[in-house]
Amino acid sequence: MSGKFTIGSEPVMGLPTPSKKRDYRVTNRLQEGKRPLYAVVFNFIDSRHFNVFATVGGNRVTVYQCLEGGVIAVLQSYVDEDDESFYTVTWACSIDGMPFVVAGGLNGILRVIDAGSEKIHKSFVGHGDSINEIRTQPLKPSLVVSASKDESVRIWNVHTGICILIFSGAGGHRNEVLSVDFHPSDIYRIASCGMDNTVKIWSMKEFWTYVEKSFTWTDLPSKFPTKYVQFPVFTASIHSNYVDCNRWLGDFILSKSVDNEIVLWEPKVKDQSPGEGSVDILQKYPVPDCDIWFIKFSCDFHYNAAAIGNREGKIFVWELQSSPPVLIARLTHAQSKSPIRQTAMSFDGSTILSCCEDGTIWRWDAVATS
Repeated sequence: MSGKFTIGSEPVMGLPTPSKKRDYRVTNRLQEGKRPLYAVVFNFIDSRHFNVFATVGGNRVTVYQCLEGGVIAVLQSYVDEDDESFYTVTWACSIDGMPFVVAGGLNGILRVIDAGSEKIHKSFVGHGDSINEIRTQPLKPSLVVSASKDESVRIWNVHTGICILIFSGAGGHRNEVLSVDFHPSDIYRIASCGMDNTVKIWSMKEFWTYVEKSFTWTDLPSKFPTKYVQFPVFTASIHSNYVDCNRWLGDFILSKSVDNEIVLWEPKVKDQSPGEGSVDILQKYPVPDCDIWFIKFSCDFHYNAAAIGNREGKIFVWELQSSPPVLIARLTHAQSKSPIRQTAMSFDGSTILSCCEDGTIWRWDAVATS
């Protein structure tokens, strides 16, 4: 992939005019409730359920299935007993492949819901403040990582209920952590970003024995020797404002701030001197009217495209594997005016979901071109 980008030159700006490479139309719109919906995510963990997705808003976690002809079927709904406001959701699974939905939010508790029985499997208490994002390790989907307002990032084992590692301290974030992501192929690496305007890359390599130990631990989870990781291997100041979403694209990073663009850049980490290094900014993907924080983009399974909503209810679909960047489509609808907090792209990118501040879910499907 790296061969397509010219390194060391000025970053390449994408043009905000749609190429019409792929056309999408609205096939469904659901009003889930009155509360804002903050997250929507497809299940990429289990190939039998690629068309299943979850949303969170208020104290509710809902699981749906995308069917033919634009149909969205409700599979299950979990309502939290506490006065919770969920901000984030991810799919995970136990060691024997049982699907879990993991949600978190205002109360700082991770709820692990058994999607089979619709009951709480475990609740993880540890964060000192609200949870802004949870992501799953694609190579070991029993591991999830959470980013919190308490300025820390934590790695959990959903199977055993153990908090394995806490990334915070001397070299950690100095404000709310808003987003976090596991590297797709380097199992030791994660990237986090937040209100201190930085993106940090962390390594679990020297603590990996603790990760392995978490799978066989039989004592109480509270007795596990949770380790603090105080220093990232890299800190980047790409943006001059809050960074509220970051995702790995191979060894590159896509990060988004409130300055109306997603930036693709390459961290050049110096392995000999941790924390140091340089950054090559490769490409910029403009997103107009995307200047409020907590708007997250999503990618299809193979990271061919990214979809992001804005505060006016529009969606921009960018091709990720081309230089200069190509805007595949700009999706607008007369009734879609509310801020889109998150999108979800289906496995092959043919369906795009958006969840909105007004409690609606929108489904867009690619139109077959003749």
